[in-house]
Amino acid sequence: MLRLLFFGTPAFAVPSLDALLDSAHQVVGVITQPDKPRGRGQHVSASPVKQRADAHGVPVWQPLKLRDEAYLDAMRALRADLGVVAAYGKILPESLLQIPRLGMINVHASVLPRYRGAAPIQRAILDGATDTGVTIMRVVKALDAGPMLIADWIPIGANDTGVEVEGRLAKLGAGLLLTAIDQLERGTAVEIPQDDSKATYASRIEKTDGRIDWNQSAQAIHDRVRALHPWPHAYTFLDGARYVIHESRPHASIAAASTGLAEELQAALKQHAEGAWPGTILLASKGVLIISAGMGSALEVRQLQEEGRRVMDARAFLAGRPLQAGRRFTSDEEG
Repeated sequence: MLRLLFFGTPAFAVPSLDALLDSAHQVVGVITQPDKPRGRGQHVSASPVKQRADAHGVPVWQPLKLRDEAYLDAMRALRADLGVVAAYGKILPESLLQIPRLGMINVHASVLPRYRGAAPIQRAILDGATDTGVTIMRVVKALDAGPMLIADWIPIGANDTGVEVEGRLAKLGAGLLLTAIDQLERGTAVEIPQDDSKATYASRIEKTDGRIDWNQSAQAIHDRVRALHPWPHAYTFLDGARYVIHESRPHASIAAASTGLAEELQAALKQHAEGAWPGTILLASKGVLIISAGMGSALEVRQLQEEGRRVMDARAFLAGRPLQAGRRFTSDEEG
């Protein structure tokens, strides 16, 4: 049995914590980010990891500074064998890495060396990747550059969202984590160095990453819509008003977008497709909303939300707020 320190904050980390709590090992302490405003009402609340730790009676620390000597002394007093990190949210200093007897390992949501960094799931979907995975790696000073203990892959479906992929990776990571810990306990773990020449970087997602550029292909815009769900969402503007697109389907061409539509809708679609600028509404009728995108492609919008209003499917939205074909969505408020 190993004594474990667990570092984690968001929902992604909870299955890993659950797996450790249900294992033969002992979680002697949980370290998570300080409570902060969350959700639409911005009420101060505990992280998902803190809530789970509290429910199991595990001691929790929420240090503002990881180099604080009082905090480091508290960690040393726990006599941990191993530290486990899962989306904690801060880089751990060397003084902390040296405390557990067996060092620290990390549950990282990509198959390294691809997508080192803060947002591997979203960046993979933004890139149109068809697969991703989880790596259990040793934590070193360099960002996500430590040797790998174990990794596995999952496919990314054509319409999978960031939150869906995250949920599957969280479960995969929890299982891999237990395997890696058991190997470390037995002394059978094999640590494989990463090929730094193949490393890619997944920078942190910012709210501005949600801005839609209609000059991109419909596929690239669709990937943005699904990658940035549930935050910060992909958004666009019409007459200065901000609209969030929650669900879409890409079509490689205007002709492909007309497939399956009634003849009258096909005719209406083609009427506005000739020479249409990207972002132009090609069809907004009978529950169907199709917008032109770059490279002659078209994006079908299935769910959207005008800022300050509820999310609606295209049919309900168009019934309450008719849009005229020929109007144009833009990337900024000024149009």
